[in-house]
This record gives sequence, C-alpha cells and structure tokens, in this order.
Amino acid sequence: MPIALVTGANSGIGRATAIGLAGEGVHVIVASRSAERAQPVLDEIAAFGGSAEYLELDLSSMTSVRTASQSFADTRRNLDILVNNAGIGVNRRGLTEDGFEVHFGINHLGHFLLTRELFPNLGSGSRVVALASAMHFRADGIDFARVRHPTAFIGLAEYATSKLANVLFTRELARRRPGIRAYAVHPGLVRTRLIPGPIRVLSAPSMVSPEQGADTVLWCATSEDVASESGQYYQRRTRLPPSSQAQDDDLARELWERSEEWCG
Repeated sequence: MPIALVTGANSGIGRATAIGLAGEGVHVIVASRSAERAQPVLDEIAAFGGSAEYLELDLSSMTSVRTASQSFADTRRNLDILVNNAGIGVNRRGLTEDGFEVHFGINHLGHFLLTRELFPNLGSGSRVVALASAMHFRADGIDFARVRHPTAFIGLAEYATSKLANVLFTRELARRRPGIRAYAVHPGLVRTRLIPGPIRVLSAPSMVSPEQGADTVLWCATSEDVASESGQYYQRRTRLPPSSQAQDDDLARELWERSEEWCG
C-alpha cells in the first residue's frame, strides 16, 4: 500500500487531500499539531475503510520537525507522497521559536526541513507536492535579512515571500533530487481559515471549496499525466509559468543553501 504524509491534514485543503488519498487506497499519515483536532479526519477515513495514522508535527519548531521525521524514519517505511500543505495566512505576526518570521518559518522553512529529513524515506519516483499560491507573483525577490525580523503590519508581503519560497524550493528540489517528482500547486482562493473573514465575505463568489482546492494537489500526487514532470507550477491541472522571480535559478540555489544553514 502506498504511503503519504500530509501536513496540516486536520482541516481545509489538507483534510480534503488526506481523505482523497485514502479513498484511492493510500495509507495516510495525518500530520498535525493536535491529536484531538486530527481525530475526526482519522475517524472519517476509517468509516469508509481507509487507512490512516496520526503524527504530531509543529512546523514552527525545528525540534518538533526533527522529532516527527525521526518518528517516521524509525518505522523503516518508504514514503511515496509528501504533501507540504500546512501553513498560515495573513493576520499572523511574530517569530517562530527558532527566530524566523512566522510565514517564512512555517510555510517554507518548516517544510524545507521536513522534506530534507525525510530524504532517506523518499525513494526514486516519490512525489513532493508543495502548496504554493498565485500570491508569489507579488513578491519581489527574498530579503534574506528580513526573514529574521518579526512580521510587519498584516503580513501580506511576508506571506507572498513565503509562497515564492515554496515555488523556488520545488524548482531546486527537482534539480538536486532528479529521482523525486516535485510539484508546486496554486489551489485557488479556497474557503479556509487562512482567508480572513472580511475577505471571505467580499470574495465569496470566486472562492472554491477545500475539495475543489485539493483537486490539483491530488492530481499532482497521483496522476500519471505528470509522472514525467518535475519542478513545475500548476493550477487547475494545468502547468503554468510562475513569476520571473520564481524562475531565478540563482535565487533558488541561494534559498536552498541558506535554508540548509539555518536548519543546521
């Protein structure tokens, strides 16, 4: 049975992704900060005969990421699919416990470390899907000094930077690990808690459900249509060109090397 690990699988797109994968006969590791919040997803998967388990993971803590990664490594299982879904949206401020701006620290660095720590379990043909966003088009590069400072105002610029980092990470992962299939996905404007209430009200007509947002994620994670592709950016099951910044190989390389240094 194939095995998938989905971060933030207790709600929103992550929950829809976990349930969708389990429905396809994949054993799903529901990675979340809270066992209590993850239990309803485990129960729903079990109700239709699917297979799943819980893994405690807090992406704002490098210690937690390493503990979770080691916990999976100790089982000596291969990981066929890694969905780096969890993240925070705007209206969040501050630093992670490791001293990084929260959007960059959680949305990028936590997932970077998780993926790196799971390299021994990700064999040839394994897939890594990163939840990116069209907001990455609003990021004008990455100020590497700024990512060590607290969030300014509502965090819109910081969120855009973290999403640019997701796309760059996918590009560089494909270059460095050609045996792994890597995909960055923009799920659309999805009705989740990441979207502040006023924006949800104003954008209601154009928003999609978590299940609709998860569709391209599931497609990249399982479809043979993209099996020969890697390092690309997708929306609505279509490969699209990301921003010019997201196609900067020098920036992708620098981000990777700095991230390795920051993660020790």
